[in-house]
Amino acid sequence: MGAHALHRDLAELAAAARTALVREIDASGAWAADPGWRAAFEAVPRHLFVPYYYVGVMGGYERRWGESRDPRTREKWVRGAYADAPLATRLRDGELLSSSSQPSLMAMMLAELRVRDGDRVLEIGAGTGYNAALLAHRLGDDRVTTVDLEPEITEAARRHLAAAGYHPVVVTGDGARGVPERAPFDRIIATCTLASVPTAWLAQCRPGARILSPLATGLIVLTVRDAGHAEGRFLHTPAYFVPLRGAGRPDEESADLEGLPRRARESELFRFLLALSRGSLEPQEAYALWEREGQPSRERYGITVGADREWAWLDDPEGPYAWPLR
Repeated sequence: MGAHALHRDLAELAAAARTALVREIDASGAWAADPGWRAAFEAVPRHLFVPYYYVGVMGGYERRWGESRDPRTREKWVRGAYADAPLATRLRDGELLSSSSQPSLMAMMLAELRVRDGDRVLEIGAGTGYNAALLAHRLGDDRVTTVDLEPEITEAARRHLAAAGYHPVVVTGDGARGVPERAPFDRIIATCTLASVPTAWLAQCRPGARILSPLATGLIVLTVRDAGHAEGRFLHTPAYFVPLRGAGRPDEESADLEGLPRRARESELFRFLLALSRGSLEPQEAYALWEREGQPSRERYGITVGADREWAWLDDPEGPYAWPLR
């Protein structure tokens, strides 16, 4: 088989796999809040953003590579690129540094961002560039800025974006500081987990702007009132992302859960409470609260960001259950 036929076959396979992925996301209801994202997922070729990635195997990771000489490996690479699953894209000493998030989760986050035509968006965490391409397809290159601390990541993202025909602004820098030279922003979306929301972001937002970010093991959506205040609640879905580099790592969960009932030890919602309260509550205290309040769902929790402090809360920002984030 000649090179032209080989590339044609891969392109046809990629197109079919992309169609199947869009159908799967559609069925999941991920973009129900904004079906306008369907066209972006139909158009943007994810495989161009993951020329290689790693899959877990017994004893470590196996690399799948689009330039492999084995046609079966190339086929696995294409099919994996369009699976509704996260893909590990950068490892260092066995630690995950960067990944391409699960497409249906990306679709849900983008839909919850509630963009409007003309909005300026800042993405924290460039990753492979795929999410920035989706944003650029919807809003236009000049309306999208993506930032990452690692030069290797931003250089690769630029290459991937150019190969797919997109040219948003890609900045190498500390995402916790935002990108003031590109402000003001109408939306900020982070694709990495935070320990707290940087106040620098608020100062770079227009009043009424929306910030969506992973925090603890959930997704917080904040509305910015002004440079000194933002507030919002968590979405219902769990979310696990690589921590934001440069802003301090979120505290690792190290609580001893021995002595707690099994339903608490195995409850993802209970662990969310532990992660959100981050040591302000001992496990037994957290369990007593969790049971007393009816094992609350994520949507009952929220965050308030002020000029001099930031706190998480249950039900009411001024209520009895509140925990400092900084």
